[in-house]
Amino acid sequence: MLKPVTIDINGIYVTASLKKEFDSGKAEKIAEEFLENNLSEPIQVRQGNGRFVLIKGVHRLEAMKALGESKIEAFIVSARQH
Repeated sequence: MLKPVTIDINGIYVTASLKKEFDSGKAEKIAEEFLENNLSEPIQVRQGNGRFVLIKGVHRLEAMKALGESKIEAFIVSARQH
């Protein structure tokens, strides 16, 4: 089982396809839930070109940015094999 690690938010690259599906209202709701419950599921990233590339969790990432956080919990997963 994967264990979450804490990574720097500024070191995460968000692909254009994930940026397209971003909904600021959804991120706001997640930020509010985090403030109320202090619970957040780790995002998923992969390593690529000396940085982390976001795989899943664009709304959680943006919610943490909105809250002024500099770190986030993440699962580091393998790149997909085609």
